[in-house]
Amino acid sequence: MLIIDENKLVSLSLIEEHFVCNLNACKGACCWEGDYGAPVSEEERTILEEIYPKLRPILTVEGNLSIALQGTSVWAEEGEEYATPLIDGAACAYLTRDENGIAKCGIEKAHEMGLIDFQKPISCHLYPVRIEKMSSGYEALNYHEWDICAAACANGKSLQMPVYQFVKNALVRKYGEAFYEELHAAAQHLK
Repeated sequence: MLIIDENKLVSLSLIEEHFVCNLNACKGACCWEGDYGAPVSEEERTILEEIYPKLRPILTVEGNLSIALQGTSVWAEEGEEYATPLIDGAACAYLTRDENGIAKCGIEKAHEMGLIDFQKPISCHLYPVRIEKMSSGYEALNYHEWDICAAACANGKSLQMPVYQFVKNALVRKYGEAFYEELHAAAQHLK
């Protein structure tokens, strides 16, 4: 583990492992697989409530129905945190698909269209990195290995793209440029 920015514990696997999404292979399976939806913070819960009217026309009928029944976020007992709602316990309610059947985030689509300023939940943007808040006040950043991402691991390895570099924009969004530069310097030193 590395300590970055005084209170972030970064797993060495973020430096040692490789990852680049290969949506042609997985079709965005992380948006419909798993035990519960994407984790959302209290601030993101408020944002989802505010932006939902602009998302409604972009989302599927099933997604809108799930949100109408459950709300824009739900309590996920499994993770002991709030998360995006699911459609029948499977796909994220915010999931859309492109013309090739690849899962896309409806929130991100609305952002790209200029309808909203919010890109998507940070937990989605950071994936495959997961953040665990510790009782000590530290935040642990870990690499989440999932068999549905085997093609992303192979793609990352062929491109020699470490996990932390793949999620650079998300890390900068979450912690700032100085955090990323410190992490990058530590990674270079370890090499």
